[in-house]
Amino acid sequence: MILITLPISTKYYRANAAAGLISSHGNQTDHLALLAFKAQITQDPLHLLDSWNTTLHFCQWHGVTCGRRHQRVVKLDLESHGLAGSLSPYIGNLSFLRFLVLENNSFHGEIPSEVVGRLFRLRVFALGNNSFTGEFPTNFSRNLEILSLGGNKLSGTFPKEICSLQKLRKLFLWGSNLTGSLPYALGNLSSLQVIDLAINQIVDRLPSDIGHTLPNLRELLIEGNHFFGPLPSSLFNITTLQLLDLASNGFIGQVPDNMGNMQKLQVLSLSDNRQLGSSGHADDLKFLSSLNSTILRYLLLSDCHLSGILHKSLSNISFTRLEKLLLFGNQISGIIPSEIFIKLPKLTELQLGDNFLTGNIPQGIGKLSNLRILDLGNNSLSGQIPSSIHNLTQLLDLHLIGNNFERAIPNTSNLQSLQELGLSSNKLNGTLEQLFSQTSHELLYAYLADNSFTGSLPFEVGNFENLIDMDVSNNNLEGEIPNTLGKCLNLQQLSLMGNSFRGSIPPSFSSLQGLRFLDLSLNNLSGEIPMFLHNLSSSLEYLNLSFNNFEGAVPTEGLFQNASAFSILGNTKLCGGIHELQLPICPDHKQKHTDKKHQISLHMKVAIGVIVSTTVLAALLLVVLCWVRRPKNVIDQTQKTSLYDHYERVSFLELHRATDGFSPANLIGTGHFGSVFKGVILEGTEPVAVKVLNMINHNTSKSFMAECEALRNVRHRNLIKIITACSTVDFQGNDFKALIFKFMTNGNLENWLHPIASNGSYLTENLNLSRRLNIVIDIASALDYLHNHCETPIIHCDLKPSNILLDEDMVAHVGDFGLAKFLQGNSNDSGTTNSTSSFSPRGTIGYIPPGRYIQLIFHLCFQFLTYFLNCSQIINSGA
Repeated sequence: MILITLPISTKYYRANAAAGLISSHGNQTDHLALLAFKAQITQDPLHLLDSWNTTLHFCQWHGVTCGRRHQRVVKLDLESHGLAGSLSPYIGNLSFLRFLVLENNSFHGEIPSEVVGRLFRLRVFALGNNSFTGEFPTNFSRNLEILSLGGNKLSGTFPKEICSLQKLRKLFLWGSNLTGSLPYALGNLSSLQVIDLAINQIVDRLPSDIGHTLPNLRELLIEGNHFFGPLPSSLFNITTLQLLDLASNGFIGQVPDNMGNMQKLQVLSLSDNRQLGSSGHADDLKFLSSLNSTILRYLLLSDCHLSGILHKSLSNISFTRLEKLLLFGNQISGIIPSEIFIKLPKLTELQLGDNFLTGNIPQGIGKLSNLRILDLGNNSLSGQIPSSIHNLTQLLDLHLIGNNFERAIPNTSNLQSLQELGLSSNKLNGTLEQLFSQTSHELLYAYLADNSFTGSLPFEVGNFENLIDMDVSNNNLEGEIPNTLGKCLNLQQLSLMGNSFRGSIPPSFSSLQGLRFLDLSLNNLSGEIPMFLHNLSSSLEYLNLSFNNFEGAVPTEGLFQNASAFSILGNTKLCGGIHELQLPICPDHKQKHTDKKHQISLHMKVAIGVIVSTTVLAALLLVVLCWVRRPKNVIDQTQKTSLYDHYERVSFLELHRATDGFSPANLIGTGHFGSVFKGVILEGTEPVAVKVLNMINHNTSKSFMAECEALRNVRHRNLIKIITACSTVDFQGNDFKALIFKFMTNGNLENWLHPIASNGSYLTENLNLSRRLNIVIDIASALDYLHNHCETPIIHCDLKPSNILLDEDMVAHVGDFGLAKFLQGNSNDSGTTNSTSSFSPRGTIGYIPPGRYIQLIFHLCFQFLTYFLNCSQIINSGA
């Protein structure tokens, strides 16, 4: 063996030899090699190498082990010491070294070839979880039994030289940027017990005979690569297998059901193989019944393509030691079997979300006393949340979002460890006082949106000082926003939109210095926009105050300097702000006060104006009624609505089921761009209208995009709001596009004005003058919003009675925005207004509305209504 020459001080060796610290040339070499190693250490936070000094023999240094016979270093173990620096090549002079363990430190640079090639006695080479760079070393000792280089920054293909290490038992190369495929000769290493190649870029199939060539395999971890093809059945014949992790690859087909021999299996993970399963067959889960391991702890099958009935799949198994059961993100149907709560007593994590489960949650779930995570979200479960949830005292995460649960939330006082509560998009009701007075103050996330909660937001919410995210939007909450919310100093996201909160924004919000998202839109809040909001600009990324009753000046500092960072639409009494808002200039405060005589004179003028306006309006309405009763035989029912946010993802399959295969029996209207069907997406929910676009028409895609864009950017009680859209392919691979809206009970205005004899019987009431007046006001309000109050003015281009939808309260909604156009300018600006549309005729062929006269009448009606309302407000304010 050729030694790496080290500089030797004669005086140093004489002194240490006399003290008995150095006894031979070999000892001198080892001693100097260790000192050279220490010299390249730049960080030793635990000061563990302080013992490496002349007062102790080097065999007594921390982490150093010597052989008894020759006092030569046989083991250097400094694992997890926080050391940083480069690896000295002089380590190659430790010729008796058998164990080199430097894992979990911060070594960097290349691995010197001398460290690998010269240590022919080396059995364990463990440098994993550092920051080494460069190519993989290849000249390993033939005696190597354990090779651990995972978690570094090495590069290259899988080193084929590893296949010559016939004594190799454990191979750890996880997270090593490995590319290419595996050498075929790797399957001749029958001594291998552990293969960990997770988180690499390997592209390959698993050999079909892997169960025969690697009979001693105990752990196989290849998660996060690009393995593909079917799972070889021979793999599941390995009787020694304890851990099998094949997650996040591209395996396809059904899982073999010959797992009966794997009685030592503790972990089975096939998650995130999105082509597993057999495209809807009901027996994709039958392999579970072949699992015969009584010591199985983790069963991870999430985000695959597995179908099957949960009750049949789990009823006959008994995994008494199972801790985690993950089946979320599949196509599993049926009810939740109550047997699993008896046969799986050790469960700490049960995740069945994003499937097609139905029925109730069995009361027996309360027997899972060790449960920490329960996820049943985004299924079709119904009924009441069982009161036995109260017994899950270890629960950290309760996720029931996107189901059909109803009635009140059960008692949660025993859930003192709860950190995340997800109940959004259900049919829950009642108040929130009990929930916020009982639930653990350790709560971090509270998702309660899209339910029917009533009452106020309790002041006890201020007790949740660790709260990070709270969403109670789209409920029926009222009252003032509690000032105690300012105590939730960790709050980052808060949504109170779509309720009936009143009053001003609490001043305590100025304490929420970490707030990033605040949505208070669609409430009845009033007062001025607090100036302290602009002080939150260092954290606040988005602020929505739209559709409230705020008044006064809009701030111009902080967040309010960026028009895209906040929204104040629908607050008609605001003024000032940055130029992009185009709000009126705020009046001088002194001009708000006039003398008494001027006010009296103004009141008299207003009163006269109101009388004249009312008289003229009544006359104009009679003219309107004469014009609108013109014949028309084009029916285009496109029912739409707003608040169905829990249908976030709708597939072609779901729409096909909802409409009974788009059955003619469910057809409720046809038009130029498609047909409209009535359907029910989730059992027990309200019906929806599904507008299926006719893809043969070459303008359909443009119409689809126009309607989506228009409905996405508007929000008004008299405008149709889209639930969701579906853009995919059907069962034959053809393009499929559809828009989903709420089913409007009273159809469209055309059928009320001109009922068809064959189905006119459903019109139980006539359109009296009062009802017609309300409909006209609704339409005029919608048009005024589209033309004057949108950020970008919108022209409908196809307004007609068949596009006016009436809900259960006979409130009118303007729909069908397939021909809508956006104006690229402000209509109030001087000069010509630019528009994306041309001035060629648009709308329904063969039907021309009453033209300028009817437009003038609608315009005058709305102007008089606006004048009347303004006059009333002036009178009230001056009284």
